[in-house]
Amino acid sequence: MKAPVSWIREYAALPDDLGIDELTHRLTMLGLKLEALEAPGDAITGPLVLGRVISRQPEPQKNGKTINWCSVDVGDANGTGDPQGIVCGAHNFDVGDLVVVALPGAVLPGGFAIGARKTYGHLSAGMICSAAELGLGQDHSGIIVLPDEAGVPGVDARAVLGLDDPVIEFEINPDRAYALSLRGIAREAALGFSVPFHDPAERELPSPDDSGYPVQVEDPVGCPVFVARTVTGLDPAAQTPEWMVRRLTQVGMRPISLAVDVTNYVMMELGQPIHGYDRDRLSGAIGVRRAREGEQLTTLDGVRRDLDPGDLLITDDSGPIGLAGVMGGEDTEISPSTTAVVIEAACFEATSIFRTQRRHRLPSEASKRFERGVDPALAGAAADRVAALLAELGGATIEPGCTQVGTPPPAASITIDADLPARISGIDIDLDTTVGHLEAIGCRVSLEGDRLTAVAPTWRPDLTDPFDLVEEVVRIVGYDRVPAVLPTAPAGRGLTRTQRLRRRVGHVLAGNGLTEVISYPFCSESDFESLGIEPADVRRQTLRLENPLSAEEPLLATTLLPGLLRALARNTGRANADVGLFEVSPVFIPTGSEAAPLLPTDRRPTEQEWQQLQKAVPHQPLHLAAAISGDREAAGWWGAGRPATWADAVEVVRSVATSLGVELTVTRATLAPWHPGRCAEFRIGELVVGHAGELHPRVVRSWGIPARTAVVEVDLDLLMRHAVDPVGPRFSAYPVAKEDVALEVAEDVPAAQVEQALRDGAGELLESIRLFDVYRGDQVAAGHKSLAFALRFRAADRTLTESESAAARDAAVRIAGERFGAAQR
Repeated sequence: MKAPVSWIREYAALPDDLGIDELTHRLTMLGLKLEALEAPGDAITGPLVLGRVISRQPEPQKNGKTINWCSVDVGDANGTGDPQGIVCGAHNFDVGDLVVVALPGAVLPGGFAIGARKTYGHLSAGMICSAAELGLGQDHSGIIVLPDEAGVPGVDARAVLGLDDPVIEFEINPDRAYALSLRGIAREAALGFSVPFHDPAERELPSPDDSGYPVQVEDPVGCPVFVARTVTGLDPAAQTPEWMVRRLTQVGMRPISLAVDVTNYVMMELGQPIHGYDRDRLSGAIGVRRAREGEQLTTLDGVRRDLDPGDLLITDDSGPIGLAGVMGGEDTEISPSTTAVVIEAACFEATSIFRTQRRHRLPSEASKRFERGVDPALAGAAADRVAALLAELGGATIEPGCTQVGTPPPAASITIDADLPARISGIDIDLDTTVGHLEAIGCRVSLEGDRLTAVAPTWRPDLTDPFDLVEEVVRIVGYDRVPAVLPTAPAGRGLTRTQRLRRRVGHVLAGNGLTEVISYPFCSESDFESLGIEPADVRRQTLRLENPLSAEEPLLATTLLPGLLRALARNTGRANADVGLFEVSPVFIPTGSEAAPLLPTDRRPTEQEWQQLQKAVPHQPLHLAAAISGDREAAGWWGAGRPATWADAVEVVRSVATSLGVELTVTRATLAPWHPGRCAEFRIGELVVGHAGELHPRVVRSWGIPARTAVVEVDLDLLMRHAVDPVGPRFSAYPVAKEDVALEVAEDVPAAQVEQALRDGAGELLESIRLFDVYRGDQVAAGHKSLAFALRFRAADRTLTESESAAARDAAVRIAGERFGAAQR
């Protein structure tokens, strides 16, 4: 919301010496955050004066353009008093008009320097300016023509044009709809500096009667108040006065015509959107109702719109003539020939307007205010203000009838303990301060013992709760006075076991070079298709959200891979080739077939409704997923790099399990989206924990990620349930005995199972075992491979003899041979 300082001062008696910095700081502290500060005059230097056109001679040019050779009286501003010769390309002025002239030496916004130069056969000494050239708007179509009373030739034009009037742009929070007006901002300024406030909405209003333009409201919930006034005899040629044009331009509105400009001016002044209808184009009474199936409306932007039964409409006997609170229709819009105007000032239900403008993608200045809540008691004053301005500026006659349908709803009444603001804020706020500040914002306050009751003003629909009153008192006292007090931590508490385990897992994964990501827990059917997951797969049994954030992702995810692969694709798409990501997050497994009931918000759910909700809540196990692509080890002077493989994904799971003290069994598996021959399954006993390996090539192409990408997904809750507290290692002072074995086995025998057989056979003397080589070649039979393991033996109480370590080695080889037919090479 933009607000010229001069307009604020019109309603708030601010001190003359109040600086703009102090004003913006105080309003920011009150909750109207400074967004920007515009001072158009700061971008203009040098002589900018008023001038009177003495002569104007049109001169057609060879290029088809016609220029005007003008003689302009600029008084003594040019140092000689002689008329100034200026070439002008605009045609919206005539001899005798008062214009704005930039003389040689002036610099306009954008660094545009003005000088005397020869053009079109003349020496043009200056420029007659348009609003756009002075940074006052976007209108390049013609130059500024001022009324005769604006000043005399040679006078500095800055004050006349308002260039010395700073414009403050505020960021208005959604709950402070009253501040989307000069009335609201000036009220806050007066509040902040404890000065008198003049309410522009205070005026003597005529009593409603039946002689005004007829109005029928069929939906009093959607439209609790509707006021209509009529003016006739409006001069269609009447121009919007310069002061109004300037103010509308300052607040970001485009001047159109007197009737439209007046309604926009009052909207910005009071915060009440107004709409004007050409009375001669109306057919019968104005109505307010919901749209009917199949109805259409062409709005003022020229778009033919299909209406929804939820849309609130303004109608007449011909059908819809406007989207209530959003935009009027073409059929009844004010035109250059309009002489009679029906003025609409209404209050519409906020949620309905929000849904309509969102449904039609039609945000407007009116809907922005209605969807936040407009003062329901303001309609009569706003309509009367518009009628009075049209009569004053356009020569119109105000018809005596005044139509009002409905009455403002009663204001909210809130009761609190008188000391609540002090207790909540920690500031010493006495009763008189609390009462005074609540009355200053417009509340009617009454006291009964140590209890205080405040009736909220009609322009503050956001005040509904005791703590809303606390916020109002504290923001006026000053948030900067709220003491900073650290809460005392309860003794004897720390991280829970689950929190400690999750932190341990995170440290391990970070130590493995992976970076944590957080993604939305939503997915779509196409995500499962891209992962190659079959329709019968249990992972495709999902919950569909009733009101998803995105219609493209309406499902709660049963796997973390879609979000993780999207993050991987974003990284690789931005030339980050070597990526390692992990995510720890719950997935959502449906527990039943019943949908969750949609309950009202005005009461607590019944016991039966609560049980239904509980049945619909999905099981939410915590999963761990990781993705690795590119080089796992970077290349450098030390040698070539090493690309990530499926084995790195398996090692991620192994390292997590080791940190939790869990022993896993690893077997080969076939499961989408992994490559059939490069997928490992992890088990604890008979329980499947998860999978790791290389993605299928089709999946890689579908997601646009690098080839040979490896991913992991495991049930972290299951892992942590089997976790054991870490036990410190036992150290032996005796030397290690090293034994290496190379075993020839069939190609389809997993190395992990051979390793487990060696571990079982080696006995308690085995300290560690490691696979250090896999060989396939001429020295191994076809369909076989050679696995080389390094076995390390050590005793805690003695040095092992060569025969003891050899016996343990041979026992290990024997068990491997019995289970898998392994033969030592």
